[in-house]
Amino acid sequence: MIKVIDPGFYTSIQDKGRFGFQNYGVPVSGSMDDNSAEIANKILGNLTSEALLELTMTGCCLKFEKNAIIALTGSDMNAKLNGFSIEMYNKIDVEEGDVLSFGRLEYGFRTYIAFQGGIKSEKVMKSRCMYKGITECFKIQKNDKIVLNNSIKKSRSINQEKTQKLILSDNIECYKGPEFHKLNKKNKENLLKKQFSISNNHNRMGYILNEKIQNNIKPIITSHVIPGTVQLTPGGKIIILMRDCQTTGGYPRILQLTNNAINILSQKMTNSEIKFNIKQIS
Repeated sequence: MIKVIDPGFYTSIQDKGRFGFQNYGVPVSGSMDDNSAEIANKILGNLTSEALLELTMTGCCLKFEKNAIIALTGSDMNAKLNGFSIEMYNKIDVEEGDVLSFGRLEYGFRTYIAFQGGIKSEKVMKSRCMYKGITECFKIQKNDKIVLNNSIKKSRSINQEKTQKLILSDNIECYKGPEFHKLNKKNKENLLKKQFSISNNHNRMGYILNEKIQNNIKPIITSHVIPGTVQLTPGGKIIILMRDCQTTGGYPRILQLTNNAINILSQKMTNSEIKFNIKQIS
């Protein structure tokens, strides 16, 4: 059992996602940086589908009411156990009464805390992902109790340098979207040659970019969208849909991000720069 002393800005329980319900308008959700979440679980020997905590922009403060084993991945928020700095990408033994806290954000935007055995929370539509309107709460609250599964697993080591390079990368790999071919030559060149930056309008549903490109595409019929779909509004704004996005949309779908690109983008903050790079289908 873990008591939430301070939930931080936006801390939620996530897993691999809520699949099979998009025809009802239910978002997939899941960890924004799926790669970092998987690594956290792998360090502890968990299944990659185990639920864990996702911290956004600022850390939380947790008091452990029983012994546990944890791992931290993703962005560096200067994690501390009882006031002493602890390493990321390692198995960490935590004892009853210990307090986990966080300090200044060094790089990235989202940190993951995995617990050996995973989090034992309510499953809704085959997932423990928190989402407003689907689960009772969409993020953890002060004084919440987090219950863990009991499990003894074999831990493993992870190459932190390799994963950190992914977080710091600005290379957003993508494929041509269904309406990409409708862009004129100049707009295609602008889309692929320009450096774009993240606006202050970004969350788990989507990221809006600061820079615009001209939209010469006629409106389309509302069509299927998924996480990573890049939409172009009539005014030229670029919207990149993320894990909690809607299931349909009416804006032209000019690009589709790879899963790895979604992971990279999820670690970006306001004014971070990115560049689209079209990946050839082999």
